[in-house]
Amino acid sequence: MQMGQKTVKENLYGWLETTIFEEHHIQTNHGSVSVAIYGDHDKPALITYPDIALNHMSCFQGLLFCPEAASLLLHNFCIYHISPPGHELGAAPILPSTPVASVDDLADQVADVLDFFGLDSVMCLGVTAGAYILTLFAVCISFKLVCSVLLAQMLSNFCSLLQTKYRERVLGLILVSPLCKAPSWSEWFYNKVMSNLLYYYGMCNVVKDILLQRYFGKGVRGCSTEPESDIVQACRSFLDQRQGMNVWRFIQTINERKDLTENLKQLQCRTLIFVGENSQFHAEAVHMTAKLDSRYSALVEVQACGSVVTEEQPHAMLIPMEYFLMGYGLYRPSQINCSPRSPLNPFCISPELLSPESMGVKLKPIKTRAK
Repeated sequence: MQMGQKTVKENLYGWLETTIFEEHHIQTNHGSVSVAIYGDHDKPALITYPDIALNHMSCFQGLLFCPEAASLLLHNFCIYHISPPGHELGAAPILPSTPVASVDDLADQVADVLDFFGLDSVMCLGVTAGAYILTLFAVCISFKLVCSVLLAQMLSNFCSLLQTKYRERVLGLILVSPLCKAPSWSEWFYNKVMSNLLYYYGMCNVVKDILLQRYFGKGVRGCSTEPESDIVQACRSFLDQRQGMNVWRFIQTINERKDLTENLKQLQCRTLIFVGENSQFHAEAVHMTAKLDSRYSALVEVQACGSVVTEEQPHAMLIPMEYFLMGYGLYRPSQINCSPRSPLNPFCISPELLSPESMGVKLKPIKTRAK
């Protein structure tokens, strides 16, 4: 091991040992939600939301244990991991009488969490279904901005105040293999198959295999001659701990989602999108990028990778995230000694920071798609 890498890892383990960890169960307007918090509350907030059947331990652990990426995130943020209802560690089955939440309900839960902790300005990191929920939340905030401004104009009062309040709630989106359209027929069918299996048999091997195909590329899933990689085996073990009917509920919710394509133009924040080139949702990520303002968005395609880049190839996220966060005045600790203690205050990102060259097009396994 090189001395520089050893120092980074030693610093990481030191931070992890001293990092404040809390877990809260918050009663929102749409039921209880679990939030795991890592870090100093005085730092800017990073909100995370995982994919179906995952939580922060199975969706973001790889990223947070990648030393360079972890140093970037843990140094700059207090991380708030929101779990979908009933997906937290040790979750009990949700009562059958509890209504299945809609995607709008889950987005409202995110707002309730921010209100509970008094968070005004946040960065968001979501994976696939979680990316959809956080995008919907950001779009809803933008929609509320429009409605609030119109109302303020009618009242001839508080217009500038409302505009500032809502525009700055979501300052940036980091989305991994995001969903933004209604389910395709193939996705809808697979989700229905999983729903039926979960309903009658729980988290059986067939469901786990379908989910692992959703998460990971062929290279790590193994085959008849190659064993599954460690990350796939670990994920399979995590899935064993999930409550089948709780997962069934989240699948029902995501399978009824609406198309956000037309709403993407309302986004008021910068967006960085990652997608594995072998992801089932690759085309959707490309579609989403095409609908966003190219001045404030970028797409990073990760070669030989599935959907959950945060676990399969977290190191591929480092350089793009580093350039993206530079636009908010955030750096790795080796580059700056002070620790951020105030809300994010974004300034204009220079266009060359999001160019293919700076985003790492020459550094495999990262490539970018130019419009």
